[in-house]
Order: sequence, then C-alpha cells, then structure tokens
Amino acid sequence: MAWTWQFEDAESRAVDGPNEAFSSQSDAESWLGQSWRELVAKGATTAILAEDERTEYKMSLLPAGG
Repeated sequence: MAWTWQFEDAESRAVDGPNEAFSSQSDAESWLGQSWRELVAKGATTAILAEDERTEYKMSLLPAGG
C-alpha cells in the first residue's frame, strides 16, 4: 500500500506537486506538515490524501479564515 498526495487550486484544478509515495499515513501527514507552505506558494489550496486509488480525505491548505 502506498500513500500519496494530490493537490488542487481554488478552482479544483490539479496543481503539480512532488510525487512522493509513503509507506504509512503518518509519514504522509508528517511530510505535508513540513511542505504545505511551499505547495501553497505554487498555487495549491487543497491536499487530497490517497491510499493507492482510494481517497482517504481532502483538506484545505489555507490558514483558518484565509
């Protein structure tokens, strides 16, 4: 099983990001915690965590109220 992130902009269009694959959900979430600012700078507003082809969840990368 591989955990990966996909990224979208405010209009739900795909945003290119690193093609990292992680062996656990925890590792994927830790990586995002360190990388989200750079992703926002590239235009990403949403991150989607997937395990293989199944979407685990979708979350905003913008600060609350932002």
